[in-house]
Amino acid sequence: MLTSQAMTAHKIGLSPNKVSVIGFLLALASAAAYAFAPNFDWMLLLATIFLLVSGFCDSMDGIIARTYQQETVFGGFFDSVLDRYADAAIYAAIIIAGLASPAWGPVFGSIWGLAALSGSVLVSYSRARAEAAGIKMESVGFAERAERMLILAFVSIIGFFWLPALGYGIALLAVVSNLTVIQRVLHVYRALNKKAVVA
Repeated sequence: MLTSQAMTAHKIGLSPNKVSVIGFLLALASAAAYAFAPNFDWMLLLATIFLLVSGFCDSMDGIIARTYQQETVFGGFFDSVLDRYADAAIYAAIIIAGLASPAWGPVFGSIWGLAALSGSVLVSYSRARAEAAGIKMESVGFAERAERMLILAFVSIIGFFWLPALGYGIALLAVVSNLTVIQRVLHVYRALNKKAVVA
């Protein structure tokens, strides 16, 4: 299904980088909807739609690049940078709007939000640092970006009916993302030790 849609995107002239930019703009739209959600409940559903379509674009750009031999070092770097900005914008909007407060109160709601934001950034950063050291990190950890987006989308939908669910979901994201960072740190530690023994 994604391949056929990638073919359609390619036919209308969408390059992987253009799709990355579209996904980023949709993520910003999602962040804006989260920011206005305290005043308009239906904005949570709109934020979820934008979030999921943004995630779809994030998958699509890679498929287009691989299918049509358009993979470049800059393209991968550019996509990764946009993803980090997108994640930061969405979590920042949730924190500023106080959407975790109904579950935890304003102080702890903000703490959980910041922990989720930090974990999200560090999951990607730990992978980048490990791969720069020659250690493969694909599929290491159970909360990569796609999983985190699906969790956030799920709790956002529930949050439309019962707002505290979003706060509990943010806490869950904080826990699983930071556990993923720990998994990756341990993976790198073991991999480097193996290299040292072999050397």
